[in-house]
Amino acid sequence: MKSKNLRLLLVDDHQIVLLGLQALFSSVQDFEIVGTARNATQAMTEFTRLAPDVVLLDVRLPDRSGFDVCREIKQAAPAAKVIILTSHADDEVVLKAITAGADGYLLKEIDTAHLINCIQKVAAGESILDPAISKNVMELLRNARGISPADRFEQLSPQERRILELVSKGKTNKEVAMEMSLSDKTVKNYFSNILEKLQMSR
Repeated sequence: MKSKNLRLLLVDDHQIVLLGLQALFSSVQDFEIVGTARNATQAMTEFTRLAPDVVLLDVRLPDRSGFDVCREIKQAAPAAKVIILTSHADDEVVLKAITAGADGYLLKEIDTAHLINCIQKVAAGESILDPAISKNVMELLRNARGISPADRFEQLSPQERRILELVSKGKTNKEVAMEMSLSDKTVKNYFSNILEKLQMSR
C-alpha cells in the first residue's frame, strides 16, 4: 500500500526562494507541495483551504510577521506543524518563534538532506531547533524563567504601557487605536508584543 504523501505549504515573500524549495521537494519521494504564499493573508487563506501537514514559514512577510501566522495556525489547528525557515539567527527572533508555537526553527543555510530529515521529524511529532542556535536559545530560556512579573513589565516601552493601561480600562482595540491615533493593525501588533514580553497568552 502506498504511503500517504506529506503535504507542504510554503510561505516566503521571495519568489526565488519558493521556486527553489518547489524544485527541491519535487524530487523528494512522499513530499507534495500543495500550495505557496507570499504574505500572511495568503498564508492563512491557503492553510484554511488546503489543510497541509506541515507549513514552512519565513518570519519576514510584507503584511504581518510569520509569528502572527504561526500563532493563528496553531489557534485554528493545534495539531498542524509549523517550521520557521529563515535566514535570521537572532536569539530574540528564535524565542518569539518558540513562544508563537513553532514546532521547528531552521536556518536557510541548512543542507538539503538535513532539511528533509527535519521536516519528516516534525511531521512525526518531534520539535527541531537548528544546531547553530540551540545552545544560545536554551540559555535564553533558562534565564527567562528567572524573570519576575515586575521585571517583565519593565521591558515594555512607554507606548506599550499606555496601550496596556487603556486595555485594562476596558477599551477595545478600535477605541485604543482612535485614542492614540494609530491603526487597528498597529494596536494589534503592539498588543501581541506586550503579551510576549509579559509571557501571557491572552
